[in-house]
Amino acid sequence: MNKQTVKRFWLLSAVLILVCNIINAQEREHDFNFDWKFNLVKDTKLPTNVPLKDADWRAIRLPHDWSVEASFSKELEGATGYLPGGIGIYQKHFKTPINVSNQKAFVLFDGVYNNATFWLNGKLLGENPYGYSPTYFDLTNKLKKDGSENILTVHVDHSRYADGRWYTGSGIYRNVTLITTDNLHIPIWGTYVTTPEITSEKATVKLETKVVNEGKRRTKFSVVTKIYDENNVLVANQENSSKLSSRKETAITQNLEVNNPKLWDIDSPNMYKAITEIVSNGKVIDSYTTPFGIRTIKHIKDQGFFLNGKSTFVKGVCIHHDGGLVGAAVPKGVWRRRIQALKDAGVNAIRTSHNPFSQEFYDLCDEMGVLVQSEIFDEFDNPKDKRWNMQEREPDYITTGYTEHFQKWAESDLKRSILRDRNHPSIFEWSIGNEIEWTYEHYRYVSGLWDPGAKSYWNRIPNISADEMKKRYQELPDRKYKLAETAKRLAGWVKELDLTRPVTANLIIPVASLASGYADALDIVGFSYQINQYDWSKKYYPNMHFTGNENAGTWEEWNSIIEDPMIYSMYMWTGIDYLGEAHNKWPQKGWDGDILDFAGFKKEGWDHFKSIWVNKPHISLGTYPVKDSLMVDELSGKVKIKSAKFLKWNNSRAQKNWNYKKGETIIVEVPSNLPKAELLLNGKSLGWRTLSGSPDRILRWAVPFQEGTLSARAGFDGAEMEVTLTTTTEPVRIKLTTDKTVLTADGYDVAHVIAQLVDKDGLNVTTEDVKLTFDVDGDVKVLGVDNGSKESLQDYQTNQVVTSQGRALLLIQSLKGKSDAVIVKATAPKLKSNLVMIEAQ
Repeated sequence: MNKQTVKRFWLLSAVLILVCNIINAQEREHDFNFDWKFNLVKDTKLPTNVPLKDADWRAIRLPHDWSVEASFSKELEGATGYLPGGIGIYQKHFKTPINVSNQKAFVLFDGVYNNATFWLNGKLLGENPYGYSPTYFDLTNKLKKDGSENILTVHVDHSRYADGRWYTGSGIYRNVTLITTDNLHIPIWGTYVTTPEITSEKATVKLETKVVNEGKRRTKFSVVTKIYDENNVLVANQENSSKLSSRKETAITQNLEVNNPKLWDIDSPNMYKAITEIVSNGKVIDSYTTPFGIRTIKHIKDQGFFLNGKSTFVKGVCIHHDGGLVGAAVPKGVWRRRIQALKDAGVNAIRTSHNPFSQEFYDLCDEMGVLVQSEIFDEFDNPKDKRWNMQEREPDYITTGYTEHFQKWAESDLKRSILRDRNHPSIFEWSIGNEIEWTYEHYRYVSGLWDPGAKSYWNRIPNISADEMKKRYQELPDRKYKLAETAKRLAGWVKELDLTRPVTANLIIPVASLASGYADALDIVGFSYQINQYDWSKKYYPNMHFTGNENAGTWEEWNSIIEDPMIYSMYMWTGIDYLGEAHNKWPQKGWDGDILDFAGFKKEGWDHFKSIWVNKPHISLGTYPVKDSLMVDELSGKVKIKSAKFLKWNNSRAQKNWNYKKGETIIVEVPSNLPKAELLLNGKSLGWRTLSGSPDRILRWAVPFQEGTLSARAGFDGAEMEVTLTTTTEPVRIKLTTDKTVLTADGYDVAHVIAQLVDKDGLNVTTEDVKLTFDVDGDVKVLGVDNGSKESLQDYQTNQVVTSQGRALLLIQSLKGKSDAVIVKATAPKLKSNLVMIEAQ
């Protein structure tokens, strides 16, 4: 063999080794969502003969939410959206994926709602009562060694179906992953990235990597970390040697330097990834990828919040974890569409109300540049009344929730959530809880806001001093649980795992929580609505940092941020309509939000917030009958508002149409950030309005209806902007559009197909509705339909729907390995439809 041949041989060997190492790295995580069996049962007792015979069970693919598959029923509880719970059992058959003598296998569940028990081959793995926390189990010692199939069984008891104050969903509603490793490996959530020093020239990336040796011998190894930028360019690397005894764990800390770092922020969410390899005897035996961002966050009392050294107003919304027609099993593409629509309205932050969300959700916030306040609990020691929240009532069976598990499981649930999520650059605050004060007996009376003769606790300034409140608190009867002590434990557990982000909570009675010591556990004291108490709180507690963690969505709340450097955030309730919290509201199935409806369609509030939060010229137009007004006092061509002090930007219920009865008085709203605007009807000016004359920055006119075209126009920097609404005629066809023309055939990718009624002139008809049928020809899964209305009680998982405001949504999902051309059309009596073609490839 000559030198050239030898050289080629060694080069080829090196390439093969590299390829094998890459393959090895890819094989650590395996998609475990496909090929499950599912069955609903009535018996709440755990099965004793696991695994169960499942030949006639339903075949499903995860994530799966069985509650949203059902019909709405008035006989059920509105707190969770008039949908049922129940008891479900899942099973998955699979071959042993490892050599159990020198490898490990784990199964990771990102979320199972709830009271879940897990077995492998009939042997108990464990349980996880909290439906929102991720959990994993070591399968290794229970795997079959004879080549026969293993059976993983999951029992989910959601018979207490109203155990939340909003729609929870039921089942294995988040992703499941099989993880295989060598005996020497990095454990799940085993890396922790921080960036302690950042300049424009370089950034220090501190990576702490845990390594576990489950083998029988002491082992020498190296930890090799390579950092790549978003273009997969290697920007830093480091190798550290170590050794580890059998059944031991160690932590290796590496400090790497990235030159000219690209910072993660809301406008340019630059991401890096650290690929950490465990190398032993010249072989890569484990590879762990950690996505992260380089950025600085700083909260300064009396100055606010700073992202990468820049003062930043947090323009936030609170949202729940459901996605409308898909329930709690929300595809990544559904979240992407919704988050983008929120960002387009100026939103730069989301509060996960009131529990950890899915891994995929945080991944998207990283990718799309959205700050996240990640919240952990809605209940602590004592239960909330799921129907009324404030009433301190004992729950019945169906409303018994997490409180019964809190004492045993709170630390574990919190820490697992923090470990999973602490490398996300989007997360900039941890919230330990939401409006917990309601659940502690007599707590509210400490504030004086419930004293005899008090009109309301809502946003009122206390008439007693802080000392009097402390005295009242100390005089309360002794109690089993004290909120201040519980909060101190929770905050301490957070700080055991992450010192880079502040701990906050959402306080509904902040002045009482200041007096009780609850607020002492927090780095940032978050107010739930009570903005008039800011000054009082600053007076009596000058060393604390206050801001808004939940808000109604009023101009006054936003103005408090502009005028007070300390108050840096506003989280409007709520950014997206959500199922549940509708006790005794039938046929309303959920909460009516401000920016997006249940189907992800934009509401009039989208324009309102965009006019405030986006620093670009904006003008829009909406109308509603004066009889629907919540704010008009008198009409004389101008609109006098009763009070703009607490005026929600969505209270108008404005719609984008100009179809009313002749002569009917109509309120016209023009949300705009331009100094003034003119309204015209059929070319005739109806006068100008100015922002300076509009206390909530919405320009309004009272106009007797007349058919034709209504226009609002405004000038800016030499250019003119104009928006119009035109009276429409009856619908003559259905216009179909889609957000995707190509689907990846991976079984996950989704396309939103929107049907809109239009008239003979091609104008959107929003005042008439029809029942239509979506016809889908091709290999895709129809996830369901919706029209976005809060009062629509139609089944989701069908292809027929009655439109609302002349529109409806069809959601389809690709099938794994099915490449095909999918044709979608809609049919309705007397109406024609165009065709939409979507390629699955």
